[in-house]
Amino acid sequence: MENDDKRLDEMQSAYKAAVDAWVGAIREEEALASVNHSVAEVDRWEHAHFHEEDLRNKAKAAKKEYEAALRFKFFKIPE
Repeated sequence: MENDDKRLDEMQSAYKAAVDAWVGAIREEEALASVNHSVAEVDRWEHAHFHEEDLRNKAKAAKKEYEAALRFKFFKIPE
């Protein structure tokens, strides 16, 4: 039981870290969208969008894994 809680704590921490990274990427993209754009800045803005999308997917995957572990703990629904 203690190992299960430790595992859940680690999964929760990983999820929080993934969300924090995603939020940072959103802010980076927002900052790039709020200036006058040169060709180079547009390229950076597009790259920021792809980076944000990648981090969003990682956050969603971490959430899914954490939720599945919680469902298993409380309801014994297989992960």
